[in-house]
Amino acid sequence: MPTAQLQNKNQPDITYLPDHKKWQDRTARRLKEEDLSNELPEGFPKQLSGPKIWEGKDFEGKEEEWVYHLTENELNEIDEAIHTFEKTNQPFGDVQQERFVLPTLGPKIKALTEENVVSGRGFLVVRGINPEKYTREQQVIAYAGISSYVGKPHIKDLVPQKDLQEILAPAYTNDHQVYHTDAGDIISLFAVGVAEEGGKSRIASSWRVYNELAATRPDLIQTLSQNWVFQNDKGDPAYYERPLLFYEDHHLIIQYARRLFTGFGKNPRRDDIPPITEAQAEALDALHYIAEKYNLGIDFKKGDIQYINNLSIFHARDGYTDSEHNQRHLLRLWLHPENAWKLPEQLKPSWQKLYFDEREELFPLEPTLRW
Repeated sequence: MPTAQLQNKNQPDITYLPDHKKWQDRTARRLKEEDLSNELPEGFPKQLSGPKIWEGKDFEGKEEEWVYHLTENELNEIDEAIHTFEKTNQPFGDVQQERFVLPTLGPKIKALTEENVVSGRGFLVVRGINPEKYTREQQVIAYAGISSYVGKPHIKDLVPQKDLQEILAPAYTNDHQVYHTDAGDIISLFAVGVAEEGGKSRIASSWRVYNELAATRPDLIQTLSQNWVFQNDKGDPAYYERPLLFYEDHHLIIQYARRLFTGFGKNPRRDDIPPITEAQAEALDALHYIAEKYNLGIDFKKGDIQYINNLSIFHARDGYTDSEHNQRHLLRLWLHPENAWKLPEQLKPSWQKLYFDEREELFPLEPTLRW
């Protein structure tokens, strides 16, 4: 059942779950009543080009182009590396290339992600691991070990355990999750378990979305590239400001989560911080619906590892239903590759905190909720 949402009356009429008619009505009203700019922000290109511009139809039915099937030899390497690491009695945070040796697969995964995720189209699925062959500890070791060849990790566990009304982030519910980005360079998911029904992962090229907006609504590119008031769910200060959209070192970068502007569940956008504008409300819906138009749906198989470029790919998820025998359970890694993109100054503090500040990494063995 969809998550009920409370609304802040000072806000535009917008909720976390988008409403297509409200978007159309708002767009029509603004086009009729406002004098909207026909110019792109300074420094932003009229159109982007290259392999990061794609539509779902380009890859539907062509899994051989974006799914890498592990060979028997590579699966044996993983198995041996798991058992070798277990004998060291080292904590999960020490699962690194030197302690998880993959002579053939390691260089292959590094090359595949550099070519297809950091560069290239922006996504890759690695298929073939059987999670049921391993204990939960071994599953974490395998995932962290393989991904150590992709980049420096930060780990999360994605299964809901609280009542929906206590949850601040939609990732921890079984409800539909709208298009957004996370923090970090590469986002990875390991499907330890899959749902009985639904739960399809959806991704879309933010570069394709940009090209459409740049050609038809440059004013919304202006809006996205200006400062927005982000609600800070973690305390003081109550909010911070930065753009959603950047163009840095010939890379388009978008970083945002819709819930920080609309609220989610019983947690509306707070009334002690500035509300978003009508232009920002329209821009949020435009990002969602254009991404939806060009999305690629991916059905996770148990054991799949998905790597996506979080700086150039939107991701979303269909609602799902679990059963006694089939329950969706994902592990998530935020990865920082060696050949990472240059970041705008406004994003650097988040990356510093995520990847480089001293802290204890938690690798939960059972489903846990962090929000």
